[in-house]
Amino acid sequence: MRKAGGIIALIAGIFGTIAALVTLMIGGIGKAFQAHQAEMVLWLGVGGLVFAFLTIILAAIAMNAAGRLPGMLLILSALAGAVLGGTLVAVCMVLTLAGGVLAVAGGAKTA
Repeated sequence: MRKAGGIIALIAGIFGTIAALVTLMIGGIGKAFQAHQAEMVLWLGVGGLVFAFLTIILAAIAMNAAGRLPGMLLILSALAGAVLGGTLVAVCMVLTLAGGVLAVAGGAKTA
């Protein structure tokens, strides 16, 4: 199940990257028209992009990891990305959270 969790989180990271780019685009358009708090939307897009890239990296590590640490870091990345990434990225981070839980809970090695 760790490999499945990593694949799910990888797909979520790709969708999160697209969502963060859309958020950046919306913030840029708002900044061009001098909309109220458009700069905050830009920073939400940057935060979403950072955590989406972190999700992709951690998902690739979690697919082949023996320990639970990459899965736990995926869960933390999902929570931070949901808070700091804006609404579009938060929707994608729910899928990252599911992948992180699968990566942590799946396939406990027995001796």
